[in-house]
Amino acid sequence: MDSILSSTTTFHFRNPLLSPSFKTHSPFSHSKISIKNRIKKSNTNSSQSPIRIYASSQSAPSAEATTNSSSSSSIPSVMKAWTYSDYGGVEVLKLESNVEVPQVKEDQVLIKVVAAALNPIDFKRRFGKFKASDSPPPTVPGYDVAGVVVKVGSQVKDLKEGDEVYGDINEKALDGPKKFGSLAEYTAVEEKLLALKPKNLDFVQAASLPLAIETAYEGLEKAGFSEGKSILVLGGAGGVGSLVIQVAKHVFGASKIAATASTAKLEFLKSLGADLAIDYTKENFEDLPEKYDVVYDSVGQGDRAVKAVKEGGSVVVLTGAVTPPGFRFVVTSNGEFLKKLNPYLESGKVKPVIDPNGPFPFEKVNEAFSYLETNRATGKVVIYPIP
Repeated sequence: MDSILSSTTTFHFRNPLLSPSFKTHSPFSHSKISIKNRIKKSNTNSSQSPIRIYASSQSAPSAEATTNSSSSSSIPSVMKAWTYSDYGGVEVLKLESNVEVPQVKEDQVLIKVVAAALNPIDFKRRFGKFKASDSPPPTVPGYDVAGVVVKVGSQVKDLKEGDEVYGDINEKALDGPKKFGSLAEYTAVEEKLLALKPKNLDFVQAASLPLAIETAYEGLEKAGFSEGKSILVLGGAGGVGSLVIQVAKHVFGASKIAATASTAKLEFLKSLGADLAIDYTKENFEDLPEKYDVVYDSVGQGDRAVKAVKEGGSVVVLTGAVTPPGFRFVVTSNGEFLKKLNPYLESGKVKPVIDPNGPFPFEKVNEAFSYLETNRATGKVVIYPIP
């Protein structure tokens, strides 16, 4: 992704996301209160801990019964959302109170967002690193979402109002991502990009998963990974890397998993299922004698990664320069992947990993981005609660 257009030239736009009809009184109806009542017991893991790995295979607290108050007739016309109208750093982000609620297309559902997660692609997009293929600002950022369906389009077949869902709202990560992202009270998403939320996970846990777990799963598929093969994961403690380890082990049946991290995170790698935890501050992984069938590079070390792969093996490169036999991989999101992975999540074999500094409240999205951009996060940075 870093090789894509990296100019940070700024452009100024009149913000069509803002509704001219915004009034000073609260626009939010009783449907919002109903949904809040429904989810208030479902996200109680807000206390900090060194690292949180969610392993429960029991059902999450059940949602309270809802009424028809969540019907489309009670959806407000405007909402709170984070927006930016210029490309740039965290300073361009603004929390607006009068952003128009997105219209639902025939194949989409409208989601009342309960939790959202941040990804490096969010800030790379905001920096303008792929503006040639981006939908131009003004933008509501955010890819990952977990929430409740409050309206369905005429061609939606399986989802219905009241369903608890999760997903990555952008099918193509770099090619025309939506102007209305998940860092808002409502977002519109194609049904095909969503899956029902795993029963044992709350909204915070579910929101942490879609883009990262789909990237992990599809990247391994593209690399031809299969049972009995070995893998080296570069950046094993990160949002994608922590899931690559688990998916390679429990879904694909890896014979051996090695992963890199800093000294303080080596035990964490082993808790995820890594057989060998490599301290990148003390060892060069490419100089170690053992080579691997697949190297999964989530941190941009493609030139070194190719030195650690077996002859005939594959190197998955998410960011940075690509050196053969490495290949650039950008995920195409698909709700079918999530449906396929749900049993592994519900059994507790594959676990969400959420950074212990979070979740960050909706009002502190800018602070959450500042933290993510330090590249020190463990697992995923999640935003919750969302009003």
